[in-house]
Amino acid sequence: MKSMTGFGRGAAQGEGFGVAVDLKTVNNRFLDIHLRAGAELSAAEPLVRRLIGARLSRGRVDVSVTIERTGEVSYELNRPLIAGFIQAIREMQREFGLAGEPDINVLARLPGAMQAARDGVSEEMLKGVERALAGALGELEAMRRQEGAALAAEMSARLDEIERHLPVIESLSGEQVENYRARVFKRISEMLARDGLEIVELDQGRLAQEVAYLADRSDITEEVTRLRSHVSQFRTAIAEESEVGKRLDFLLQEFNREANTVLSKSTDLAIKESALAIKAAVEKLREQVQNVE
Repeated sequence: MKSMTGFGRGAAQGEGFGVAVDLKTVNNRFLDIHLRAGAELSAAEPLVRRLIGARLSRGRVDVSVTIERTGEVSYELNRPLIAGFIQAIREMQREFGLAGEPDINVLARLPGAMQAARDGVSEEMLKGVERALAGALGELEAMRRQEGAALAAEMSARLDEIERHLPVIESLSGEQVENYRARVFKRISEMLARDGLEIVELDQGRLAQEVAYLADRSDITEEVTRLRSHVSQFRTAIAEESEVGKRLDFLLQEFNREANTVLSKSTDLAIKESALAIKAAVEKLREQVQNVE
């Protein structure tokens, strides 16, 4: 199991250039890639998206790609800018009667007059981006696995908590039927006593029907069995290397369904408290699952 939170950095060198790639991921329901790179790297975007999509399935991914040219740098002149500047100098000379020629040092320091030539991204540079990205993805996935292992340990503790409540619910579920029978017997006895009648006159068959009805309506054996099964499936999932986030989401829905059914079927306060404790543990699991790929 892997977390959706992580960071990775990769670098690659080539003839006359160096490439650096930084990756940062956080949780998101779907794979959402945000690429930050210079205009000259637009040709690398399809490659970056394809490689990330092949390794990651969920999460927001912030990608930074930079290329530093380490070889000899050629410069381009901004001819329209320089020509406009010289023309303005000539006009100033004519208008104010000034002599002299434009100083080359002044022209060289003119902002934007010269800039490093951009030759675009070569095939070799694209291969460098691929190597750097592979390194960043490897580092990212290692961190996500490490975070996933920590999450799995926390989730296992929550599952232990759920399992501790299941024997309590089982032991009390049988008692609640007998307790209901005793309450019904007591209530009817009190009503008969007000009319001066004896309990022996009570229709035992009708009382048995009432108790049997409750026993059927309040039977939570299946719910407890399914809860145990969900715990087992959850433990299996968090031990896997594949993407399990969506499966865990589904199991949490089933946990809640069974806990709610136990609550609605039970009249025993202790059973209700255990069911509520299970729901609280499930909610904590839900918060953690949001960060699982």
